[in-house]
Amino acid sequence: MTIAAVSLLCLTVFVVFLFFLLLSGIRFIPNNRIGLVEKRFSGKGSVKSGLIALNGEAGYQPQVLRGGLHYLMPIQYVVHTMPLVTISQGKIGYIFARDGLQLDPAQVLASNATVQDFQDVQAFLKNGGQRGPQRRILREGTYAFNLVQFVVITEERVFSLPLSREDSDVILRMAEVIKERGGFRPVVIKDTDDMIGIVTVHDGLSLGQGEIIAPVVGDDPAQAETYHNKFQDADHFLQAGGMRGRQLQVLVEGTYYVNRLFATVEMIKKTIIEVGNVGVVVSYTGTTGADLSGSEYRHGELVLKGNRGVWSEALMPGKYAFNTYAGKVIAVPTTNFILKWIRSEVGSHNFDENLSEVSLITKDAFEPSLPLSVVVHIDYQKAPLVIQRFGDIKKLVEQTLDPMVAAYFKNIGQTRTLIQLLQERSAIQQQASTEMKLKFEHYNLQLEEVLIGTPASPAGDTQIETILTQLRSRQVATEQVETYNRQQTAAVKERELREAESRAQMQTKMTEAELSINIQSNQGKAEYQRSIQQAAQIRALAEAEAEKIARIGVAQALATEEQVRAYGGPQFQVTQQVLNRFSEAIQESGVDVVPRIMVTGGGNAEGGSGTSGSIMEALLTMLLSERYSSLAGDSAKEERTPEADALRQQIYQSIKNKPSSTGGVEQAK
Repeated sequence: MTIAAVSLLCLTVFVVFLFFLLLSGIRFIPNNRIGLVEKRFSGKGSVKSGLIALNGEAGYQPQVLRGGLHYLMPIQYVVHTMPLVTISQGKIGYIFARDGLQLDPAQVLASNATVQDFQDVQAFLKNGGQRGPQRRILREGTYAFNLVQFVVITEERVFSLPLSREDSDVILRMAEVIKERGGFRPVVIKDTDDMIGIVTVHDGLSLGQGEIIAPVVGDDPAQAETYHNKFQDADHFLQAGGMRGRQLQVLVEGTYYVNRLFATVEMIKKTIIEVGNVGVVVSYTGTTGADLSGSEYRHGELVLKGNRGVWSEALMPGKYAFNTYAGKVIAVPTTNFILKWIRSEVGSHNFDENLSEVSLITKDAFEPSLPLSVVVHIDYQKAPLVIQRFGDIKKLVEQTLDPMVAAYFKNIGQTRTLIQLLQERSAIQQQASTEMKLKFEHYNLQLEEVLIGTPASPAGDTQIETILTQLRSRQVATEQVETYNRQQTAAVKERELREAESRAQMQTKMTEAELSINIQSNQGKAEYQRSIQQAAQIRALAEAEAEKIARIGVAQALATEEQVRAYGGPQFQVTQQVLNRFSEAIQESGVDVVPRIMVTGGGNAEGGSGTSGSIMEALLTMLLSERYSSLAGDSAKEERTPEADALRQQIYQSIKNKPSSTGGVEQAK
């Protein structure tokens, strides 16, 4: 091969190589990725300081390549393809700058006051952007960051172009810190949880000497440029004079996107003042205010709300977003509460859990233990005075009320015997309530009532029980006597009751008898009147009948007399009547007058009167013989005697003068 051919071949190869070399400068970047440009050499030399070459020096360039075709000088540039930074919905991303100005000695996070966009690296560095973790956070979205200048830390992954192992370790440690603080999610405080957020700022100026909590700053909406919007704008917070440390301002219900590298949030319960209580505030922060307790009150100071000290105005019942690191709220009951000097019993507030019975020495040298109960009330307006003086109610009870009450009842016990202590309990209780009220008022308390229990003997001592047994026996005997007296009285009353009941029953019967008598008397009078009427009627009827009979009798007598006279005398009349009765008897009896069979004693059978006739014949014969003999002997009827005429005249006069049933005198005919 000739030299010309070789030269041509070499030229051809060079041209082809040059063509492919030039063709290799074409770069394709997908639309969902970016290209980080690294310049290998440059006529301007290398970067003198920092990481990013702002003036075309060799090194990492500030601009990134977005999706599409790009042409770069072959060999001079290297393109690192990286993903876009994506922050999920409701998540937070943190930025770490590898290049920029140094942080100040007091700084923890880089200031972003002059930085508007992290996607423009050149503007970030030229406007004074600082290296290190940034105060500003990333919200939801997709960003085309230069991952050489910025490292973006999210909950899912870390977006960066690794430079060294040490660099990667630093980024991972920061990610762990953020995760421990829950920094990848916003602070969410629900209204149903009754929680508040206590914020601790980790950047800014330190608190002054003696200060324990940072005051509220920049929370006035009128100061828009310094308004930090509840610690969500760290630069504005610090520009407004915010200081590092635990903040007095708290977070209430809501959602807050707070940079956890800048500030951490601790959740605590709200302060709840129940009904029947007030909350006395003891503030640990604030300015020193004027004393409101007055010149006569020498036990401490009361200050206005917001000042350091005990607030003169207590919190009323309700819920409060009170920062318990800046002070404390002491609940003071405003309803009556009981303090029990009884070891086995404790009140609902536990103020008396360390109290026990008061040990006494009586006048007769007994040593009983006296259980007590004291009802106390605290005026809600005086609650701050009580807390300012004693610190809390339990200290008041244990350090003041307990020795005071014990000493008082020890003095009472020394003036009375055991029996008097038992028998005069009511009087002692009333006396104690009156005298101890003044002592309690001295401590701004209101004593409502003192209740005294039954004294008991110490362990192992039975003398008091013996005395009590004797008193009980004596009382039982007294009660028995009283019972017997009452039973006797009851028996007397029962007897009187029975008598009264008997009298009542007899009275009832007497009343019934009297009514019956009256009824019977009235009935008797009615019967009597009826009997009088019946008697008069009967008498009238009898008189009428007698008159009738008398008239008939007189008529019959006259007729009989006339008949007698007609018959010839009385014996004839008798004979006539006998014959009439005899004939009536024969007629009624049906006896045959003439016998059907004649039985004779002898003689012939002929008719006629025989010597031996029947009894009937004999009787008839006798009567007829007397009739005829009388007729034969007395030829004429005798005249009437004077006595008969006188009797007849008397009958006529009696009939003539007899009153009739009509009240008149009937005239005899």
